Amino acid sequence: MAFAHQTLNHQYDNSLVSNAFGFLRLPLNFEPYQSDAQAVITGVPFDLAVSGRSGTRYGPEAMRRISMQLAWEHCRFPWTFCLTDKLKVCDCGDLVYDFGDPHSFERNLTAHIGKLAAACKIPLCLGGDHFITLPILRGLQPQHGPMALVHFDAHSDTYAQGSQCDHGTMFHRAPEEGLIDKSHSIQIGIRTEYDARDGFLVLPAPVANDLSPAEIAQQIIERCGDMPCYLSFDIDCLDPAYAPGTGTPVMGGLSSDRILKVLRALGRLNLVGMDVVEVSPPYDHSDITALAGATIALEMLYLLASKQAD
Repeated sequence: MAFAHQTLNHQYDNSLVSNAFGFLRLPLNFEPYQSDAQAVITGVPFDLAVSGRSGTRYGPEAMRRISMQLAWEHCRFPWTFCLTDKLKVCDCGDLVYDFGDPHSFERNLTAHIGKLAAACKIPLCLGGDHFITLPILRGLQPQHGPMALVHFDAHSDTYAQGSQCDHGTMFHRAPEEGLIDKSHSIQIGIRTEYDARDGFLVLPAPVANDLSPAEIAQQIIERCGDMPCYLSFDIDCLDPAYAPGTGTPVMGGLSSDRILKVLRALGRLNLVGMDVVEVSPPYDHSDITALAGATIALEMLYLLASKQAD
C-alpha cells in the first residue's frame, strides 16, 4: 500500500523542528503497520460518491491544517492529561488510489485498514465523503467480526436505491455484508426520511436536542454494550450554523457544545475504528467546519487515551 509523501524529512529531533504537515503536528509515519502507534490517522481524499455538493476530497488537508490551532494545549480542555503521554498516535498521510476509479479506492482502503487491524492499530480516518466508511468496515471485519455502529448524521444512509458507489447507501449494505449488527447500533441526529422499522435505534435530532448529553451517551453505551464498536461522525450532524461547509446541510441539527459533551462521555465503548467525514472546504467559512471536524477527531483520540489513563 502506497501513501502520498509530504516534502518533509520526518527523521528529526522534535526539540528543534516543528512538523506542520501531520494532524496536530503528530509524527508522520509512512510505514504505520510496523510502527509502535496505537492509533493511526489516515486521510481519505475521496468524493466520487456524493449526491449533492462536492469538495470533501479537500477535507483531510483542511482538518490537518486547522488542527495546528489545537496543538498548542498540553492538556486539551477539559481533559486532565496530555494525549501523547497516554496514547501513541501517528499520521500516515493520505490513501493513494487511481483517481476516478472507485473500485481501486475500495480495494486500497479495505486493504490498508485490514493491515492496520491485523497489527492491532485503531484507525481514525479523515474523509472524504461518507462512502469511505463501507470499505473501512470491510477492512475491520475479519479482525473484529460484526461491529456495533455509533453513527452521528443528519441522514440515516440506509437507502437501498442508488449506485454501488453512493454515500447514502453504506448502512443498508453493511448489515447485509455482516459488517455491523443493527441490534447493537445507534444513529444520532437524523432529521431526514428514515424507516423506523429498519432495526437501528434512532435518536432523531428533535429528540436528541431535548435530551441531555448524558442521556444521549447513556443510550449509546447501553445499545452498544461491550461489542467492538465503530464510531462514524458525519459533520452534517451538526446544525449548519456550526458546520456550513458540507455537501448536504440540514437545518435543526445538534450544537458543537452538545456533541463534544456526548463524545466525552463515551469512554466505556470498545472502539476499534473511527472516522470524521463530509467536511467540504469549498463551502466553508473561516474554517468553521474544518475546525469542528478536527476538534471532533481530537476528542475521539482522547477517548482512546482515556482508557490508557484509567
